Amino acid sequence: MRTGPLDPDREYSAQIAGAIRAAIVAGDLISDARLPSEAELAEQFGVSRPTVREALKRLAAQNLIRTQRGATGGAFVNRLTFEDAYEQQITTSTLLLSMNAVSFETACEARFALERACAPLAAKRRRPEHLATMHTEILRQSLPDLSDEEFCASDVAFHRALVDAADNPVLSYQLAGAVEAMQPLMNMITFTARSREEIVALHEATTRAIGAHDGKAADEALQALARYTARLAEKVFAERKARAAG
Repeated sequence: MRTGPLDPDREYSAQIAGAIRAAIVAGDLISDARLPSEAELAEQFGVSRPTVREALKRLAAQNLIRTQRGATGGAFVNRLTFEDAYEQQITTSTLLLSMNAVSFETACEARFALERACAPLAAKRRRPEHLATMHTEILRQSLPDLSDEEFCASDVAFHRALVDAADNPVLSYQLAGAVEAMQPLMNMITFTARSREEIVALHEATTRAIGAHDGKAADEALQALARYTARLAEKVFAERKARAAG
């Protein structure tokens, strides 16, 4: 791990966290390896122990390390999985969308472009449990007393199953933000105008195609859903504009 002089114009704890993160990414610190103690790190970087402690907190917040107490305790490099990183990806995507005021059109385009990339793989590799989840969520979405919040959650679960059916952990990780951050945003904007029956019908068409190993038909169904979502947004924004003008 490189421990060169720190830049006095940048926060020391961030620089130390960056150096340790770089060592983990480079493989110099492998999974389950024990990091030097706070005192050792403080001496290596020429800083106080509280500064080192803050750096370790940053790494723990990113799920890169874990801390253990006791005689054999200390800070250890985590053995990361894609599933472990889902929540951070979702949180980051949500913050980026909200802080950067990404337009509905941009978010919709990105989400469906990414999800459509999964369609041929899902049609080829889907397992019974993926289809079972998709069918279950379609049934749930058809319930007349389902609240808007519950429908949105079911909608996310349906598309999460479709993405996971592609059986590619990298795609599942990348799409965690697209499905679980972008999709709730779309639902929040369009729920007043949408037809649940129309969405359920498109979900049924997608599921039939996935079940039949028909990637082309699955892609076409997702394209139809993307067009329907865009039309809903146009209607909602037009109504908002008319109300504001009136």
